[in-house]
Amino acid sequence: MASRAFLVIGVCLGLLGTAGAPALAAKLVPAGNRNAEQPAVPGVSAKRTKSAKTTFDAKYVKVYQLFKTDDVLVSKIRSIAARYQIEPIHMVGAIVGEHTYNVDAYDRLQTYYVKAVSYLKSEFSFRHNGEVVSEFIKRPEFEKCNAEDGSYDQWTCRETVWDKSFRGKTVGGKSWPNDRFGAVFFQPFYAGQTFGIGQLNPLTALKLSDMVHKVSGFRELEADDPQEVYRTIMDPDKSLAYVAATIKTSISAYRRIADFDISKNPGITATLYNLGNPEERAARLAAENRIRRTKGQAPKWPEENYYGWLVNDKLDELEALF
Repeated sequence: MASRAFLVIGVCLGLLGTAGAPALAAKLVPAGNRNAEQPAVPGVSAKRTKSAKTTFDAKYVKVYQLFKTDDVLVSKIRSIAARYQIEPIHMVGAIVGEHTYNVDAYDRLQTYYVKAVSYLKSEFSFRHNGEVVSEFIKRPEFEKCNAEDGSYDQWTCRETVWDKSFRGKTVGGKSWPNDRFGAVFFQPFYAGQTFGIGQLNPLTALKLSDMVHKVSGFRELEADDPQEVYRTIMDPDKSLAYVAATIKTSISAYRRIADFDISKNPGITATLYNLGNPEERAARLAAENRIRRTKGQAPKWPEENYYGWLVNDKLDELEALF
């Protein structure tokens, strides 16, 4: 697998390239779903929706109406998508999926601004069991990550070190949870939390901070200023840029690592927005296809999950918004 430094260089080069110029030989993933029927929706999503006394259909209609009635939101998405050189439908698909299967959308864009302001006076930090993450990553196990170039590579390296050296282990007499790095250190309010119109999590924002700073000019984020991180992912003007950067990263990773151009399939980019770790998933797909080639088999194509399947199923309706 390529070094993480190479991965970030690839992402940056992807941003500099034109949206209509895919890498040579990348196989274009056609529009539409690979699965005839929607893959199963996780039980936790169904349980959350049922407890709120609503349905997936009702939640979809609510977020769709937000787009349909808010010209300002649609205009912002169109502008930001152009800056990150992706099609607006990718951003719409990611947001629709989040608000259909995770949380309800607010009725107006203005409500997201009001919620962002509430974090101005909140007091919290990114910590676990009394240890703030900015001190935790100073441990010698993380020293190699300091040599990585940029926020994306550094935080990805730290996630890897966490999984290898701390997750579910006892280190120096201290036991660590068998859970994701982001879940252990970056959820000061409640488990599984994501925020804002893009339902971003703090670790994703920290990873993409450099890219968003370069493209949109926003202030770079730091782990020891969690209030700024939360205000950013709650503020639509800023969080939408992070949504676009997340999608751009996935498109670049699949083109570079798996030799697939997913830029014309919003269901696939929505799936990756939902699942995360696009480089790891692209690498697994590439490895599987190398094996398939040695056996004379056709390559396996990227497939949508339940979340991305909905986006592709509703594509005509969603594209009509633009």
